[in-house]
Amino acid sequence: MEKLRYGEKEIQEAKLEKWENPNPDRNYTIEISFPEFTCLCPRSGYPDFATIKIKYVPDKYIVELKSLKLYLNKYRNQYISHEEATNKIYEDLYNLLKPRKLEVVGDWNVRGNVKTVITVSSEDQQ
Repeated sequence: MEKLRYGEKEIQEAKLEKWENPNPDRNYTIEISFPEFTCLCPRSGYPDFATIKIKYVPDKYIVELKSLKLYLNKYRNQYISHEEATNKIYEDLYNLLKPRKLEVVGDWNVRGNVKTVITVSSEDQQ
């Protein structure tokens, strides 16, 4: 059995981490784009590709970016639908950070002549 490469091991062990917000008394927006998101279609097993866009107004915490990158890379071998992946990313970030506002957009590449964009927002949850 081949030994895992260091990047594969980091991805396998990835956990989202939070840091203290350096400016908790100020409203400001953080926007993160992850243009190389991949996962596997739960029906066919074919790869799905998306740009994941995260936009949030932090409260007490911000997400540590390397942990976010590794966390998102964990999806590449998971069989998960577009809807489930986008909602799971939103849920995990919301539970970790408890931000003032959060929006996660899954902008999925065309497959079979179908384009899908899924938006989950804290403003829609109220």
